[in-house]
Amino acid sequence: MAHPRAGTPALPEDLIDVAAVERAYYDRVPDPDDPMQQVVFGTSGHRGSSLDGAFNEAHILATTQAIVEYRRSAGITGPLFIGFDTHALSIPAWRSALEVLTANEVTVYIAENEKFTPTPAVSFAILRFNQANPGVLADGIVVTPSHNPPRDGGFKYNPPSGGPADTSITSVVARRANELLADNLSGVNRIPFERARSSEFIHEYPYTATYVDHLQEVVDMSAIRDAGIHIGADPLGGASVGYWAEIGFRYNLTNLTVVNPTVDPTFRFMTLDTDGKIRMDCSSPNAMASLISARERYDIATGNDADSDRHGIVTPDGGLMNPNHYLAVAIDYLFTHRPGWGAQAAVGKTLVSSSLIDRVVAGIDRKLLEVPVGFKWFVDGLLDGSIAFGGEESAGASFLTFDGKPWSTDKDGIILALLASEMLATTGKTPSQRYRELADRYGESAYARVDAPASRAQKALLGKLSADQVSATELAGEPITAVLTEAPGNGAPIGGLKVTTENAWFAARPSGTEDVYKIYAESFKGADHLATVQAQAQELVDSVLV
Repeated sequence: MAHPRAGTPALPEDLIDVAAVERAYYDRVPDPDDPMQQVVFGTSGHRGSSLDGAFNEAHILATTQAIVEYRRSAGITGPLFIGFDTHALSIPAWRSALEVLTANEVTVYIAENEKFTPTPAVSFAILRFNQANPGVLADGIVVTPSHNPPRDGGFKYNPPSGGPADTSITSVVARRANELLADNLSGVNRIPFERARSSEFIHEYPYTATYVDHLQEVVDMSAIRDAGIHIGADPLGGASVGYWAEIGFRYNLTNLTVVNPTVDPTFRFMTLDTDGKIRMDCSSPNAMASLISARERYDIATGNDADSDRHGIVTPDGGLMNPNHYLAVAIDYLFTHRPGWGAQAAVGKTLVSSSLIDRVVAGIDRKLLEVPVGFKWFVDGLLDGSIAFGGEESAGASFLTFDGKPWSTDKDGIILALLASEMLATTGKTPSQRYRELADRYGESAYARVDAPASRAQKALLGKLSADQVSATELAGEPITAVLTEAPGNGAPIGGLKVTTENAWFAARPSGTEDVYKIYAESFKGADHLATVQAQAQELVDSVLV
């Protein structure tokens, strides 16, 4: 049920008290015995609010020390690249991290003039350094809660592969960080920020210029320029604000407009998301309401979240594209316009992404790699070129350069946004028009995600289900063709259940933060059939959770 003010401009009462959020970061001491106040790495790092005792100075000091110890044990001796976004807690956490990194004599590359740094720019910098310096590995940290509300902070670690750390790393880091919290940080090395900032271990790095100058290796910038595409790029108050201005200047894109260059940690310029909160979710029609209303002014309008790892595509004819639809369009376009990609390079998708992708991949005669939720599953494939495109339903994706080399092994919302303009420039059709062609060819689906209540014990049970616990043979009038608890692409546990038929599927996964489980479902037989799938999915899951 949408909030009554969803999609309307934020009001003063919706805004955070920035000073209070920052004060709580330093003043509030988390309880190491409270699971809600411990360091927990989700699919994109540790996140939480200082006001809840979930993202405070102690968390960052402990986590940074744990990262230092991990990189030593792993033989990572190169520099650490660090960036931060525009959330209120990002700069305080960045400062805390530098105090620990320099005290441990880690060489750190920060942005020139302490600029905001998108996630993909950090990933690109890590890969570029490691390619140029074999045997001396670099890694990175991005201080960001991504699209989360303004009160939240986030802290994620990217190992030398350049992408999100997998659980074999994050479990070690989180365990050690919580040990340090429980021991009152007695094992943390730290020096005051002023000494840290002026130390020999801090070096400024041209993140913006390095990333922007190489964009032509992954997107046809000349085609965009020559076609004179009118682009409206909205950073949504995030870290890409300076990047879009530089992209326009560097590639002479005279028709590129940075829609809103304002940076304000309250994000007061946003429209409220579906639940009535301020959230920089560029895949949400409510959060993107302002840009959608201005779509007639541009040939292509785009949005990025706060750290620019996600993309939102708005066209004059279609409004905000469904993320699944754009992923399908991007895959179809890229694999027919990138002759330098290897014939064996696969398409990576998460198992809760649309089956339209499966049909498109079959149509272009490529291999599909279906993995559990989380971009980390694409990192190694993007790094070695065995995956040319990896994307997930939450509007995050990345792809290889024209010659099949890795670009960013983390999600890159900037290149996905620019790709929409390349498509229009080279085909004369907007991505939404190209989606209509795909839907006519492969079928149009109805797709949705709903939440169902579940206790902590039930969520734990759902995460450990086996296929033989499901006795049903039919779903919404069709024979069940597969019951999956492991991803078909790599055999990894999905932490839940996926059931498929010829024309529909559902997947159920426990929420990591709420007492609910999530039901993703899709039907190629229309909205009514989807509703039946959702209802029967909940009945089926509830029956095995008893």
